[in-house]
Amino acid sequence: MYPSPSSVSSVVTALRSAGCVFAEDEADLLISAARDPHELAAMVERRIAGLPLEHVLGWAEFCGVRVAVDPGVFVPRRRSEFLVGRAIALAPPRPVVVDLCCGSGALGAAVLRAVGAGELHAADIESAAVRCALRNVGPVGGRVHQGDLYDPLPAGLAGRVDVLIANAPYVPTGEIGLLPPEARDFEPLVALDGGPDGLGIQRRVTARAGRWLAPGGSLLIETSERQAPSTVAAFTRHGLQAEVAVCEDLDATVVIGKRPAHAAGADGSLAR
Repeated sequence: MYPSPSSVSSVVTALRSAGCVFAEDEADLLISAARDPHELAAMVERRIAGLPLEHVLGWAEFCGVRVAVDPGVFVPRRRSEFLVGRAIALAPPRPVVVDLCCGSGALGAAVLRAVGAGELHAADIESAAVRCALRNVGPVGGRVHQGDLYDPLPAGLAGRVDVLIANAPYVPTGEIGLLPPEARDFEPLVALDGGPDGLGIQRRVTARAGRWLAPGGSLLIETSERQAPSTVAAFTRHGLQAEVAVCEDLDATVVIGKRPAHAAGADGSLAR
């Protein structure tokens, strides 16, 4: 019978010695995933070496669903479920949804899964992320594009996007070293580093959002509470009606910008 109580205990001990706070829970997951003792030993070894648990398992739980997460791909955080919830609430029937900096594609897939029907496009600059996102976005009927932000999106999406979500990197460059080793050593730097003040990618997303959003469409960006005022200012500067949404339970902050329903071509940031 596999595994024996002694092997369970040894896995817990090994994980706890490596600093895993939830060693018992992680041991249960690893034991359930391993097909034999040799695979279990290899998985435990990778976890002890610091690899994120989600990379070891090959999946993360997000919005109640297991989503594929490959090594070298940003692990979706539970706090991002708040952004997904707000996006779902703002989505009209059969929305056009775009997920920028999509990573695994977990956020966009969760939105489309919840609304039931619509059009989903996810984009990321990293090849590993695009390959992973295909496994999560494909089953809900979405498409994945590789390139820098809006560049790879089909031109026909311009002015049609109802919900634009972006979990863009927002950690200031100087604070990358303060992140947990799991993140800074095993997740792609491009998914973490937001530039000197953490807002460089956010500004680029915001500056071009007006061209892609449908009248009345919404841009949602995850940020920190400290950075939110600057993000709001960028939204306002580019003609979006901005508000800040906060979830204390998840330690989540999302800035939401709506393109005015009457927007026309007068402001180049809204239509061109």
